[in-house]
Amino acid sequence: MKFSLEITMKTDLSVLPKVKDVYITMLPGNDFRQVANKAKELVQNGFNPVPHFPARSIKNLNELKEYTSMCKDFGVKQALVIGGGADPIGDYHCSLQLLESGLFKGMKIGIAGHPDGSPDISDSDLEKAMKDKMPFADYIVTQWLLDPKPISDFISKQTLPVHVGITGPLKISSLLKFASIVGAKNSLNFIKSNATKAVDLLKPKDPNELIENLKSVTNNFHIYTFGGLKETNKWLEQNNYA
Repeated sequence: MKFSLEITMKTDLSVLPKVKDVYITMLPGNDFRQVANKAKELVQNGFNPVPHFPARSIKNLNELKEYTSMCKDFGVKQALVIGGGADPIGDYHCSLQLLESGLFKGMKIGIAGHPDGSPDISDSDLEKAMKDKMPFADYIVTQWLLDPKPISDFISKQTLPVHVGITGPLKISSLLKFASIVGAKNSLNFIKSNATKAVDLLKPKDPNELIENLKSVTNNFHIYTFGGLKETNKWLEQNNYA
């Protein structure tokens, strides 16, 4: 079983678990130079950083060139190229535009997968975008999910390896909140149908059952901690995953 982890610019690297691949979120308003420098810090500490390249948060070709050049100069070998959830701040509105630039040559490239759909794009447009991006990509990272069925269905249709998005241990009430924010409709329904008692909403839920249900179709899992890094570390250690 292989795990990767997602962090923010504020994450203290001294508390990271023994997970090699560490993705760096570039949120709307973040400076790409700071993201690149965070990647440099990760390289220096023995990690494999995977910075996000959100199309709608990059102004123009010159900025994209500077961002990719900084990352390559710092020893970054891998990138996650995504559309991003914000309104475009410049010339780019989709990840395909970044991929077509040719600036990621020599890097391992991940693209986003949405087995649960997206509030920003229709299912048919998602399917077309996925086909268009396939020639540029090495693997797919999905949004985080809880219901194994749409994930299995999604994986069965792909020709690239799929890294399944999961959450670290979180209270179900927190999962409901985050599922609402990202528009994960199937996960919302799954949580509601499986939370049989009000007290269940206060109990931390770990992803062990989901991993067990999916290990026959993938060995790669990508952890979204939502700030719960301490609990995620503990869970990884308890299950001998780190």
